[in-house]
Amino acid sequence: MPEILRVYLDTSIYGGVEDEEFRLHSELVFERARKKEFMVLYSSVVAQELFSAPRSVQLVFASLREARIEQVALDPRVRRLADAYIEEGVLKQEYLEDALHVAAATMAGADLILSWNFKHLVRFESVRGFNRVNAKMGLGEIDIRSPREFSREDKDI
Repeated sequence: MPEILRVYLDTSIYGGVEDEEFRLHSELVFERARKKEFMVLYSSVVAQELFSAPRSVQLVFASLREARIEQVALDPRVRRLADAYIEEGVLKQEYLEDALHVAAATMAGADLILSWNFKHLVRFESVRGFNRVNAKMGLGEIDIRSPREFSREDKDI
């Protein structure tokens, strides 16, 4: 049996269900998650951000109870890695939460981060920067994509 894909969903994916541009692909990701096609990873950063989200967005997270889901701890190693991303200039200090998402996913051994955050995360330069820091720290690479590349909208695939 193949190893299950470990996918960290940042908060923007949950919020995507409320955005006309992102709704379809976000919903397709959650449909696959509920079918247990992959392990959903999240951190307390996601939980905190969802706490102030609209109820409909919170319900999307709640709908994953039957999915394969795992909370990633924000331990000191995660915080050090997030700080390293900032110190190395991959992200600015004001985007610490974004750095924490990537650090949590990296330390949890995620295969992929899904995000609609094209400004800070789903960018070639950002991914290169995160992986440069990861390599310096002896950690594996992380890939960051948008749900458009993951949702399998094309049924012929």
